[in-house]
Amino acid sequence: MRKLLLVIIILTTASVFGQSKRVWLKYGDEAFLKKDYPTAIEYYTKVLDDTTVLSELVLPYEVQIVNLKTKDFKQDTTKKAVAKPQKEVKKSDYVNHQLATSYRLNYDYINAVKYYKIVTDNGSYPDDMYYYAMALLHMKNYDKSMNLFEHLMESTKNDSLKKLIQKNISSCYFALDSNSNKRMILVKKMDTTVFNVGTSNFAPMYWNSSTKLLFTSARKGGVILDPEKQDSRYLCDLYYTELKDTGWMKPVNFGRPVNTGLHEGASVITSDEIMFFTRWSDANRNEAFIYMAKMKDGLFYEAYKLSETVNKQGYKAIQPYVSFDGTKLFFASNKPGGLGGFDLYMCNIDENGLTGEAKNLGPAINTSGDEATPFYHTISNTLFFSSNGHTGMGGLDVYKSSLNTDDSLYAAPKNLGSPINSSKDDAYFILDRIQTKGYFASDREDCPGGNCYDIYEFENEPILFDISGVVTDYDTYEPIPSALITIKDVSGDDEPMFLITDDKGYYSTPLKENKQFFLKAQKKGYQASAASATTKGLTETTHIVQDFTLSIIPEQDVVIEGIEYDLNKATLRPKSMEILDKIYDYLQLNDNFSIEINAHTDTRGSDKLNQKLSQARAQSCVDYLLSKGIAKDRLLPTGYGESKPLISDAEIAKMVPKSEEFEAAHQKNRRTAFRVIKEGALIKEIKNK
Repeated sequence: MRKLLLVIIILTTASVFGQSKRVWLKYGDEAFLKKDYPTAIEYYTKVLDDTTVLSELVLPYEVQIVNLKTKDFKQDTTKKAVAKPQKEVKKSDYVNHQLATSYRLNYDYINAVKYYKIVTDNGSYPDDMYYYAMALLHMKNYDKSMNLFEHLMESTKNDSLKKLIQKNISSCYFALDSNSNKRMILVKKMDTTVFNVGTSNFAPMYWNSSTKLLFTSARKGGVILDPEKQDSRYLCDLYYTELKDTGWMKPVNFGRPVNTGLHEGASVITSDEIMFFTRWSDANRNEAFIYMAKMKDGLFYEAYKLSETVNKQGYKAIQPYVSFDGTKLFFASNKPGGLGGFDLYMCNIDENGLTGEAKNLGPAINTSGDEATPFYHTISNTLFFSSNGHTGMGGLDVYKSSLNTDDSLYAAPKNLGSPINSSKDDAYFILDRIQTKGYFASDREDCPGGNCYDIYEFENEPILFDISGVVTDYDTYEPIPSALITIKDVSGDDEPMFLITDDKGYYSTPLKENKQFFLKAQKKGYQASAASATTKGLTETTHIVQDFTLSIIPEQDVVIEGIEYDLNKATLRPKSMEILDKIYDYLQLNDNFSIEINAHTDTRGSDKLNQKLSQARAQSCVDYLLSKGIAKDRLLPTGYGESKPLISDAEIAKMVPKSEEFEAAHQKNRRTAFRVIKEGALIKEIKNK
C-alpha cells in the first residue's frame, strides 16, 4: 500500500511538473513572438531549470539602437512566432535553440555562445552554425569565428549566404589587423554619477556647444504616468547636462511635455530651439516615430509627430540629426523602399520647419544590413554613422564618409577602427568642431541582460596636416634648389606663405585645417608651375605630397595658335579672346614676366599696309589683356608685317597657287606670337631686400 501511494505521488508530481514546463514553454514562445526576448529567456530557462525565479521587470529592448537581425539565408526565426526545425528534434534541443536565439537578439553574446554550442553540437539546427560564428565574432573570438565561417563557406551552395560569410570573414581579418588600431589616443567611459546611471544611457548630442550635452537615459526619477505599473528605470527619457569648472552638472530631465510615460530618445536641438527626437511605445514594438517640439524661454510646447515624409505607420523612423544650418534632417528608418534593414535618409527642412520628401542616401552609405545614428560634421563635410553592413569588427561599427559638395556624392565609408569600434555595438558618434574630442555609445562592457549601453568620451591625437614635395627640371629631371614655393589661402583669410627649396629641391610646411590652397613654384629662368591642395573634409592626420616640374623659358617666339581677326582688320574675334584668356592666365601665374606680343602678316599686299595691320593686331591683343588687368609695363605690342616669314617667298613660289599647301603656308606666316623679354624680381627677392 505504501509503495502504491509512493508511486501515485511520484506520478502526480511528475504530471504537475510536466504541465508547468508546458506552460512555461508556451509563455516563452509567446514572449518570443512579441520580441520580448528577456521575458522569453526567463521562461525558456525555467523549462530547463525549475529552480529559476521569474523577475517582474526586465530591461526594455527598445533601448537598443535598432532591433537588429541578420538577413537569414533560409528561414528567419526572428520574424516568426517560434522556430520551425527542419526535422524532428528533442524538446530540449528546441528550447536551447530558442534560448540561443533570444540571447543573440538581446545582445547577450556570452550566453548566446553557450547555447549555440549546445545546439550545434547536437546538429538539430544546422543554420545555427552561422549564428554561432556571429556570436563568437562579437565576443572577439575571431580565430574560431573564421574557422566556422570558412567551414560554412565550403559546405554551402547558397550564393546569398556565401556573400554574408565572406563579409564576416573580412570583418574578422579587419579586427585582427593591427592597422585598425590607430589614431585615437584615449577612450574612456563617462562617470557613473552623471551619465552612466541606471539601466541604459546612450545618444549623446551637442546642444549648441561642446560643453552642453543632450543624452537619453533609463534611470530613477524619470517621467511616469502610472506609478503602480511603470518604473522609470525601464523607460527612456531625455536629459541634458552642462560642463562647468567643477565638472559635469547633475543631469536635468526635460520633463513633460517632451518626456512622457512612453520612451523618448535620440534627440537634437537646432540653433532656433526646435527639438527633434524619437518616441516609441511598449504597446507596439514595431513602430517608432520622430517628433518635433518648439522651445521658448527653456519651456517646450506640446510635441507633434512629423509628417509621412519621415514617419510611416507600421515602421520605425529614429535617431534624427539636423544639420548646423537647420536645413537638413538626417534619420534612420526601416520603411519600405530601402536597401535592407535600417537605411539612412535625408530630407530638407523649410523655413516653417516642414520636412520635404525623404531621400535615401544610396548604396554608397546604405547596405542590406542596418545603418543608424547619423551625425553630419559640417566643418569637414563628413557624415559619421554606424553600420553592421560594411566590413567591420563585429556588431555596429562607426564609419565616416566625406561628401563631395560639388556633385553631392559620398565617398566610400571608412571604418574608424579600434578603440572607437569594438566587437559589440558602437554608435551615436559625435565630434566637436575642431575634431579633437567627442562622444559615442557602446555596449562593449558585459552586463546583466546583455543590452546595457553606456556613454564614452574620446580624445584624438592632434590632427595635423602638412605638405611637401620636390621641384625638378622638366628636361633633365635634376632637382632645382632655391626655387620659390608660394602657398596662398584661397579664401584670403591668411597671409601667403613663401618657402625656398633646399639643395635637393625639397620643401615642406604645416597646413591649417579646413582650408583650400593655391600653390606655385618659381625659379629665375623657368616658367612657373601651379597646383592646388586642400585640408577640407579631412578628419585625420594627412601628409600631402605635391611635386613640381619647371620648364626653361623658351628663347624663341611662342606662337599663339588660333588667334583670328576680321579680314584685313585688327578686330579680335570671340574665339581669339578665349585664347588670349590663356595668355592672361600665363601672365598671372608668371607674375614677374614681361612679354612682347608680336603680329605677322603674309607677303601678299604692300609692305606698308602689312606693317600697319600687324601693329594694330598686336595692339588689339595688348588692349584686351590690359582690359583684364595686366599692367601696361608688362606688355609690348610689336608688328613685324611681312618681315619675318616662317616660310619664305622662294619656298611658296614652288607651290601650286591657291592649293591647300599654298594657302597653308601663307596662313602659317599670318601669326600672332609672344616671347618673354624681361624677368622681374621674384617675391622672395623682394622679401630679402
